[in-house]
Amino acid sequence: MTPLKMELENISFTYNIKPVLNDLSVFIQENDFIGLIGPNGSGKSTLLKVMSAIIKPDSGSIKFKGSETRNINKKNFAQSVSWIPQGHPMVFPFKVSEVVLMGRHPYLSPLSFESHEDFKISQRAMQTTMTSHFSDRLFNEISEGEKQRVMIASALAQNPELLLLDEPTSALDLKYQIEIMSILKDLNTNHKMTLVVAMHDLNLASRFCNRIILLNDGKIVSDGTPLKVLQKDILEEVYGIELDLYSKNGHTLIHPTIGK
Repeated sequence: MTPLKMELENISFTYNIKPVLNDLSVFIQENDFIGLIGPNGSGKSTLLKVMSAIIKPDSGSIKFKGSETRNINKKNFAQSVSWIPQGHPMVFPFKVSEVVLMGRHPYLSPLSFESHEDFKISQRAMQTTMTSHFSDRLFNEISEGEKQRVMIASALAQNPELLLLDEPTSALDLKYQIEIMSILKDLNTNHKMTLVVAMHDLNLASRFCNRIILLNDGKIVSDGTPLKVLQKDILEEVYGIELDLYSKNGHTLIHPTIGK
């Protein structure tokens, strides 16, 4: 049996008296590549924040590799679990290489400086994400697709076991969407990294993820392989729209029904 990386049991979270997560349980296995899908307001971003310990649930338990996260040292947890939020505003004029090096922060003491090993790990992260060739450019001057790759590089510099991403392909053109998802697939396949990715594009989820979790109203509607979850009746009920589904090369293609 594949070892469990993270266990969330009976998680509930309320924001401004509105329930966002409702008694939700999910078990993340080692080397999963999970696409977290669902309509706006279904709880995807909130669930990622709970997993990353950005927010605490109102009730329920969270375990990472068998240990309650509340008992894990925050610095140690940050070394193992990395979270990339939606958007990445950068006020100060940092170079790309400096942004990536920030990923080493969980390994530094308050008064220490980056070591040769820290720089080496950061350089390797930039090579993996194909960002080395513009490492001296200012972060605020590069394209949105390049910024996303830099943020992934910074997360990789943490050497995480679990990578959590909130809409990493949002507002990107098709070329960069495929580029980002291909990098994530490589991390999962060749570097054995466990990933949970909140996303809206069901076709990208079908193509790249080995497991999909469909959320609606803070509850899990379906959890399993893309073939199991991406079913016409289930998706139409959750999204409230008629859909056409096709199968091509083992992947499900989904389009809104038009003209009926």
